[in-house]
Amino acid sequence: MSAFKNGRIARALARRANVPRGLVVALLAGLSISGCDVHGISDPGSLSSIIISPNPQTLVVNGTQQFVATGRDFEGANVPITPVWSIVAGGGAVNATGLFTAGTAPGTFAATVKATSGELSATATVIVTPGPLASIVVSPNPTSMAIGTTQQFLAVGKDAFGNVVQFTPSWSVVAGGGALSDTGLFTAGMVSGTFANTVQASDGSISGTATVTVTPGPLATITVTPNPTSLNVGESRQFTAVGQDAGGNVVPITPLWSVVASGGAISTSGLFTAGTAPGTYENTVKATSGSISGTATVTVTAGPLATISVTPNPATLGIGGTQQFTAVGRDVGGNVVAISPTWGVVAGGGSIDLSSGLFTAGSASGTYTNTVRASVGNLAGFATVVVTNGALASIIVSPNPVSVQTNATQQFTAVGMDSGGNTFTITPVWSVVNGGGTINASSGVFTAGTTAGTFTNTVQATSGSISGAATVTVTAVAPSLATIIVSPNPATVLPNGTQQFSAVGLDGNGDIFPLSPVWTVVNGGGGIDASTGLFTAGAVAGTFTNTVTATSGAISSTATVIVTAVPPSLATIIVSPDPATMLPNGTRQFSAIGLDGNGNPFPLSPVWTVVNGGGGIDASTGLFTAGAVVGTFTKTVVATSGAISDTATVIVTAVPALATITVTPDPATMLADSTRQFVAVGRDGSGNIFPITPVWTVVNGGGSIVDSTGLFTAGSVAGTFTKTVVATSGAISDSATVTVTAAPPPPPLVDLKTAAPNGIMAGASVTCVIGGTINADVSISPGNTITGFPPCVITGVQHLGDAVAAQGQLDLKAAYDQLAAMPCPPANAISANLGGTTQPAGVYCTASGIGVTGTLTLDGGGDPNATFVFQAGTSLITAGNVVLINSAQAKNVYWQVGTSATLGTGSQWQGNILALTSITLVDFANLVGRALARNGSVTLGTNNVIILP
Repeated sequence: MSAFKNGRIARALARRANVPRGLVVALLAGLSISGCDVHGISDPGSLSSIIISPNPQTLVVNGTQQFVATGRDFEGANVPITPVWSIVAGGGAVNATGLFTAGTAPGTFAATVKATSGELSATATVIVTPGPLASIVVSPNPTSMAIGTTQQFLAVGKDAFGNVVQFTPSWSVVAGGGALSDTGLFTAGMVSGTFANTVQASDGSISGTATVTVTPGPLATITVTPNPTSLNVGESRQFTAVGQDAGGNVVPITPLWSVVASGGAISTSGLFTAGTAPGTYENTVKATSGSISGTATVTVTAGPLATISVTPNPATLGIGGTQQFTAVGRDVGGNVVAISPTWGVVAGGGSIDLSSGLFTAGSASGTYTNTVRASVGNLAGFATVVVTNGALASIIVSPNPVSVQTNATQQFTAVGMDSGGNTFTITPVWSVVNGGGTINASSGVFTAGTTAGTFTNTVQATSGSISGAATVTVTAVAPSLATIIVSPNPATVLPNGTQQFSAVGLDGNGDIFPLSPVWTVVNGGGGIDASTGLFTAGAVAGTFTNTVTATSGAISSTATVIVTAVPPSLATIIVSPDPATMLPNGTRQFSAIGLDGNGNPFPLSPVWTVVNGGGGIDASTGLFTAGAVVGTFTKTVVATSGAISDTATVIVTAVPALATITVTPDPATMLADSTRQFVAVGRDGSGNIFPITPVWTVVNGGGSIVDSTGLFTAGSVAGTFTKTVVATSGAISDSATVTVTAAPPPPPLVDLKTAAPNGIMAGASVTCVIGGTINADVSISPGNTITGFPPCVITGVQHLGDAVAAQGQLDLKAAYDQLAAMPCPPANAISANLGGTTQPAGVYCTASGIGVTGTLTLDGGGDPNATFVFQAGTSLITAGNVVLINSAQAKNVYWQVGTSATLGTGSQWQGNILALTSITLVDFANLVGRALARNGSVTLGTNNVIILP
């Protein structure tokens, strides 16, 4: 090798590998010894190193950089290579050509880009920096602050990949709520509210926001409104109190109301009622919350005319007699107001001079409730007139004519009338003048003889010189057993205990028929003496439905036995009324009903106490006397028996106020374009009638109404207009539904005629314990005894032993007989308790009693005229409810009962009950329909309501 070549190699090696010259010399010596040169001076040698450029390289997240790898031989000459590219320390990705794409995470990634050729490789370092500012996050967000307080906000900048970018924000308030310093310190303003996205940090076009809710500060003032205000004597005004903080923001409060300078009284809700003394009461109404209060001034002025009292009331006078009525007007404070009333007669009984108030009785006797009216504008006062009869002019004997079987009995009644057709009270002497049988001279019970025939005008009733007669047809057909009544039913007996059952037979006329039944037990529960009816219970407790059977020939009846392992004991006490509203120092009779664990009545003699004030009570009778302090005394009246007790709340109110309005009729069915008079009755919280002059409106179509009188005129469009007729007095209202029909509705299946207006009819008497309301007429004939009204209430007219009542009983008998004669399909024979069943329209019958335990559903099938008739040979006993669906209506449901009907405790019943003997509504049982008893009595318990269907 030449010296020239050796020099080049030495320089190249020294430059490439920084090899010490001594080593280079050694290498050259070796080369000289070999004497072999593997390539020419101008050609590259073999690959000895790789260089990557650029190195290092800085780029932003997601940026790209083309890397280049250069191969060199030992002399530093370029050697062509095709490297394999890879990433060894993260920071991004590189493709086969060396194009590097940075990742989204900033950082220094040392020796991460690698180029490899054969066994040689080289690396390059990449520094990834965050991208440009893309978003700003302001915190806290959201935040809540009281007015005037401060909050330090922070702003963090981020690039598009969420990496933090350092910047210096510009702070601003863009939607109010307070002020903001250059450093992000926010001071809340004095106006409360939510200020969405109001705090803003920005850098150029990039910004971030935060929402601030400014809450009110502590209560600073209370404003009472209206202030001032003027009221008439006795007038009420609702005051309101608004709390505010120092910035005028509303602060919720529950103020304590008081009257500090007289002028009236105020409730806990801020309802102020002016007193009776006129004057200006400065800052008298006060609302207080904690140590903060506000006041308002009230001026009380003398009130306008509020009431009119008519005297005398009631007034009793004979037919054609006269009575001078007077009227006195007063304001709500009881102060006399001079008036010149217009007089009128609104419910019959006679006529009156419109200017002087001189009343002249008519020719029809009776009690004309609230018939004399004195009115001034929309206000009126009323008085009742009782017109007494004239002399006896005629006697009507009923029934007439009548058919009686031989040896059978028939009760006759006699009604006396004066010349005007008014009922005249008589005690007739009975006699038989044309044969046919005998009669009890004092009672009118006729016993037919053994000879058949028609005996014209043979039964005669005489009073003085006046008499009336009836014709009797005696038939030869002997009566036969038609019905058996087993009692008691149900009977509750202890295991192995005894119970005497009895059976009463009735013929087809409902008269008692001699009976010697055979007794059997058909559904278990014990054994019975076949001849005496003495039942001995078994040892197994349970309810044995219709198990005791009394049979005579083909006729039988059953009774249910409940064998209970534990003697019944008191489980519940129900105190009524609850609540009771009373005037100060007033009295109210409370009653208590005991029930055992099965809900059956349990004898009770409670001890009465008062535990939460409000007045005092008689410990043995339950007569409560209210105290002088107005207020609500929760659960204060207590009835206790042993460990069982119940309570009632007493509300003592200073002034009775209108609490409810009842609009009748509801519903009302009318022909298109016809008219109907609606009536509204107001009551206070104690259920007493409260005088009102309602404003009438129509709210759901169907026709129009005279706003002052309630006279409704149906429109021409047929349909049902729900709750459309509305009567309003102040804040109290009630409504009624009107059904307008294009054609007259079909006549009822049974026409009750003069019996129809009655919610109750009885032959002997009507009794009510307490809390009952009859929203209809009440009629008794031939008896005239009514007990318990008041406290129980009748909204209609009473006919007690008069001609109207007598005619009503005749119409009731005709309807009863018509229902009893209706054919009953064999498929509709009642063989089990009707509770839990659903029945379509039709006639249903049983020779014994009907029982309903649970809910009986009557399905009208979409026909509003669907009719349901239930014929009970003996009794109707309920422990359940009647529900009407698919257009079924209570007015089309009839219960024809062979003896007596009992609606059990809490029963919600529907339909017209026509019973031969008596009807009983046990406590809290309600009836939408009529309770019509032919011969016996109607008895109401506690809190019963009867409404005409």
